[in-house]
Amino acid sequence: MQPRNMSMSGVVDLAALKAASEAKAKAEQARAEAARQGGGGAVSPSSLVIDVDEAGFERDVIQRSAEVPVVLDFWAEWCQPCKQLGPLLERLTQEYNGRFVLAKIDVDANQLLMQQFGIQGIPAVFAVVAGQALPLFQGAAPEQQIRQTLDQLIQVAEQRFGLTGVAVDPDAEGAEPAPAPEPVGPYDALLEAAVQALDAGDFGGAVQAYRNVLADDPGNTEAKLGLAQAELLRRVGDLDPQKVRQDAAEKPDDVAAQIAAADLDLVGGHVEDAFGRLVETVRRTAGEDRDAARVRLLELFDVVGGDDPRVTAARSALARVLF
Repeated sequence: MQPRNMSMSGVVDLAALKAASEAKAKAEQARAEAARQGGGGAVSPSSLVIDVDEAGFERDVIQRSAEVPVVLDFWAEWCQPCKQLGPLLERLTQEYNGRFVLAKIDVDANQLLMQQFGIQGIPAVFAVVAGQALPLFQGAAPEQQIRQTLDQLIQVAEQRFGLTGVAVDPDAEGAEPAPAPEPVGPYDALLEAAVQALDAGDFGGAVQAYRNVLADDPGNTEAKLGLAQAELLRRVGDLDPQKVRQDAAEKPDDVAAQIAAADLDLVGGHVEDAFGRLVETVRRTAGEDRDAARVRLLELFDVVGGDDPRVTAARSALARVLF
């Protein structure tokens, strides 16, 4: 595949002033937090290149992009041009010494991300700066072209968003790894209390019980699912179903009405209807309204469970309307 330039044209339109100011504030907060906790927040050279999947994309790419530009390398094991480009990008990442972070994404294992970015062929390279996705180039581009593109990315990140990268400590490589955290739990009593609260209609109590578990064990799958269900039941508890349905039918552009109707759909077992309603709302809206509908849809995915085929289908539908 010949390299197809997808350089930085149009980046100024994406980098709106509000996003820029918010990114600068987030970056300053991150640096202040690192200083408060001791040290300058320096990272090891090896941490500049990371493998990213769909589950960690929000944390590893979106959140990190508020502090440093994140370059995305979409690749696959069977892709010969990828094997040429990948080592070059990794070498340049070390050479640029913290001015950007390289996130490698295996498209075979992360089909949804590939769809969301509209990728038709690999290797494909994007960047995320302050949450803004920017296309860079496609194909195994010449090193000089890649350097020029990276220089332009760094310039945009600094001038528009105030992102100057992260400090790198070469001595951090030899540091002893942090000890593994002690296992936490068990939480049988707390989880049982949450279930009993749900059965009794005490949705607020159930929410608090699940949050108590997650405060100590953020990865507890049972508590995550239970919290999503309890919050949904608490939301619909005071709704007038007839009025909600009427408002949703009469006001198709009212995002709050569509969200409330989707909650009722899901509680009533109409999973596809709930997902379809919110996907359509995302398609019809923009800005804060679109974000509200998208976030609620993701919350409902948590209620049903990520392995459910209806969630998989709705994620694909969401990707099509977003990108």
